[in-house]
Amino acid sequence: MSDAITVMTTLDKPEDADGLARLLVERRLAACTQTLGPITSTYRWEGRIEVTQEWLMLIKTTPAQWPALEEAIRQNHPYETPEILALPIAAGSGPYLQWLAEETER
Repeated sequence: MSDAITVMTTLDKPEDADGLARLLVERRLAACTQTLGPITSTYRWEGRIEVTQEWLMLIKTTPAQWPALEEAIRQNHPYETPEILALPIAAGSGPYLQWLAEETER
């Protein structure tokens, strides 16, 4: 089991995703982010079914950075209730996981 997680969030504008990605890496809250999109999201919000185009961010970090990372996303995300999900990384390349740990040290 590795000591790394992938955090996911979605944004409605690629420039917002780019800005958030830069902020998270600059603050060493993430070693790396990737933005995929556009994707189509279908969900219920305030009683209506919505279908929107979004950009998915995959954020690589460590569990130790999770609290500060979550707070940074909340403070800099345009959505009222942003998706912020953390998934464990069960295994990975040793050199990559070492690099991830080093890049998120404060």
